[in-house]
Amino acid sequence: MRGVVLAGTSSGVGKTVATLATLTTLEDAGYQPQPAKAGPDFIDPSHHEALVDAPSRTLDPWLSGADGMRRTYWRGEGDICVVEGVMGLYDGSKASTAAVAEGLDLPVVLVVDAKAGMESVAATALGFARYADRVGVDIDVAGILAQRAHGGRHAEGIRDALPDELAYFGRVPPTPDLEIPDRHLGLQMGSEAGLDRGALETAAETIDVERLVEAAREPPAVAADETVSDTAADRRVAVARDSAFCFTYPSVLDRLRSGAAVEPFSPVAGDPVPDADAIYLPGGYPELHGESLSAGGTLDEIADRAADGVPVYGECGGLMALSESLTTTDGDTYEMAGVLPAAVEMQDRYQALDHVELSARTDTVTAASGTHLRGHEFHYSAADVAADASFAFDVVRGDGIDGDHDGLTEYNTVGTYCHCHGESGAFDRLLEVPSK
Repeated sequence: MRGVVLAGTSSGVGKTVATLATLTTLEDAGYQPQPAKAGPDFIDPSHHEALVDAPSRTLDPWLSGADGMRRTYWRGEGDICVVEGVMGLYDGSKASTAAVAEGLDLPVVLVVDAKAGMESVAATALGFARYADRVGVDIDVAGILAQRAHGGRHAEGIRDALPDELAYFGRVPPTPDLEIPDRHLGLQMGSEAGLDRGALETAAETIDVERLVEAAREPPAVAADETVSDTAADRRVAVARDSAFCFTYPSVLDRLRSGAAVEPFSPVAGDPVPDADAIYLPGGYPELHGESLSAGGTLDEIADRAADGVPVYGECGGLMALSESLTTTDGDTYEMAGVLPAAVEMQDRYQALDHVELSARTDTVTAASGTHLRGHEFHYSAADVAADASFAFDVVRGDGIDGDHDGLTEYNTVGTYCHCHGESGAFDRLLEVPSK
């Protein structure tokens, strides 16, 4: 599967809209596009998936390692993979878009905001292409996609100003209908605020799809590393999946399915917890569903399973749901599962945003003692933890729960602010740890 990276000159330049327009024009031209996202985001991929009905692959060398990133890429299915970048091309201390493009040897198409420039758009693109040599990054900036560019003299001026080594892949015209509402943690999810297909098709008419396909290329192959448990047919993992627990990397589900039957359930709907050997509560927006979660009974059932020694793993929103209470920014407090000794309260600004490294203090459901986990944290909540609380991890990089520790633990349960990728090893452990 060939691929291309759509990278921005900065955050806010319109990479998501450009990516969605590119996916649309590929699909309309008869290609099967495979979406992907550089970096640890959950929200942009939800828009990719809502548009083309295919899981968007998360590509991040910090979360998964270089080989894990390549394996994640090759799990995709399609003719052309379109990788949406993160921030600006070179931004990111641990996992920049440039690092992803270099690790996969994919060409870069630079998304440049052209609303107030012509020759300056070409100068910007040329500077980004040459900066790779300055910082020792081996990437190929193949050309540009002009975001918010008008037709006629505006588009012709941009195209004519480009040097020969930079191709003009077309433009995305300014379109008021292509605005995605946002909230804390970023844009609204694709299932909530998907863009109008007709507006995307109109915007995509000015993208040179055949030139883009011609520029795409295949990354290096990498050996598969899927260890399927001998007991996979007998093991079951219950996974919360609804609007409160919606941050799940496709690679995590892939890994769980390689060693168990995955049983989805909805705490928001008050579903009974499936009879399972382990329970996974992903991140999401429990703060938007406090009343339903508190009254539905599912969290009480999770608490009973946890007390019985069933392995339970909660990430961010999962940590919040496993805590004693959750207080919203409006001051409403809801009772949660009460498994972990913490009161969680939403804040007006984000409390952590970074790639994370944790060192396991003891054997847990996601890591053996002394081993390290890598992941990502981004949350607006803060946890007030009991003085006698036990932590599973020391923080090597990041903020964790209290700056020094992460992974509140009780029984056979761990709740953490760290989101782990399927290639991190965390879910290998979850598939192996028995109930106590």
